[in-house]
Amino acid sequence: MIIFKLCLWSLPIWIMSCFNSGKVITNHTDNMHNVQPATTFHTLKAIDINGNEVPMSEYKGKKIIVLNTASKCGYTPQYADWQAFYEKNSESFVVLGFPCNQFLGQEPGSSEEIATFCSANYGVTFPMFEKVNVKGKNQSPVYQWLSSPEQNGWCDEVPGWNFCKYMINEQGELTHFFGSKVKPDSEEFLKAIQ
Repeated sequence: MIIFKLCLWSLPIWIMSCFNSGKVITNHTDNMHNVQPATTFHTLKAIDINGNEVPMSEYKGKKIIVLNTASKCGYTPQYADWQAFYEKNSESFVVLGFPCNQFLGQEPGSSEEIATFCSANYGVTFPMFEKVNVKGKNQSPVYQWLSSPEQNGWCDEVPGWNFCKYMINEQGELTHFFGSKVKPDSEEFLKAIQ
């Protein structure tokens, strides 16, 4: 028993994080923890991968999927899945990619290297942004809003690994959080967008 406990404690954090990679959390209107959001997602701004400031209000009227991405991760092939989803649904959805190097250093490249990798390997045309911190002391304002119930009204989920997803509705309200394993063809995601 003692040996088992020692082995459990020695498991790398990245293995432990995989246990919630299929997590799905929905904003239910009857949730007693809901509060009025301080702002909508549309009030935020972020720097794109080319160094330009982009107001999130640019995406009003569409549902938004926000991904924290990485180029050297087991989930990296999801770039292709989300690109195909974006191409098929660009009338009503936009996908926003935010590279992050906080999970085992799986996004070490510069903005130029990331952009080249995404384009060359996965044909990514959805908007990509500069590398950000999705958790911790230097968390980006976008991820502060996504993971703070005081700001978004209900959700406190911080990405536990690469390719976590947040869904925002046409009015800029956060509606869902999805773990890393959830893809556009996952039952949970398809149910959420119906």
